[in-house]
Amino acid sequence: MNDANIAVLIPCYNEAPTVEKVVRDFRRALPQATVYVYDNNSTDGTDEIAQRAGAVVRYEKAQGKGNVIRSMFRDIDADCYVMADGDDTYPAESAPAMAELILSGQADMVIGDRLSSNYFTENGRAFHGFGNKLVRFLVNLLCRGDLHDVMSGLRAFSRSFVKDFPVYSDGFQVETEMAIYSLKKGRVIREIPVPYRERPAGSVSKLNTVKDGFRVLAAVAKMTARYR
Repeated sequence: MNDANIAVLIPCYNEAPTVEKVVRDFRRALPQATVYVYDNNSTDGTDEIAQRAGAVVRYEKAQGKGNVIRSMFRDIDADCYVMADGDDTYPAESAPAMAELILSGQADMVIGDRLSSNYFTENGRAFHGFGNKLVRFLVNLLCRGDLHDVMSGLRAFSRSFVKDFPVYSDGFQVETEMAIYSLKKGRVIREIPVPYRERPAGSVSKLNTVKDGFRVLAAVAKMTARYR
């Protein structure tokens, strides 16, 4: 793994309270990797903080996580990609094991599975937990899958996955889209249970529980129909 070209991808929108720690943690966990922070119109200095922490900073002006991931996947060439949110809710310590599954050819996508770990005790928003369970149930039912965590933001990908995956969504639906694409296209998926941390004080979620929840459910129906 030491000779592999690994890219850590961190999409960010106003993550000044946490981005420095996230960048440093992933640089420590994967010292051979290049850490990329894609700034999505932040107004709080996220980009400058990330650059000082050692990240390569790039910009995506089209608002939305899906738009950011589309640019990341298009622009960056690597043997293995590790993606995490910039909010310090995912453990960088899990990244080497996830990358090893990709580089050894055992998976096309590895999901950091929060729901089999401590998500429901650490996450203080009950409706988020319900939404995660509902989306998981629907995706597994419609796509004949057996995934434990469909919406996790911590993942690793092979090069072939990244270059073949068509990003249709512009927002938070993109993780669900990845799961449906993988199940429908026969991609090899592995899951690793990872501990989940609630956002630290001063860090604010960009997810609108109701509005984005309905968007994810609409994406499940639309993507399932598209791949059929």
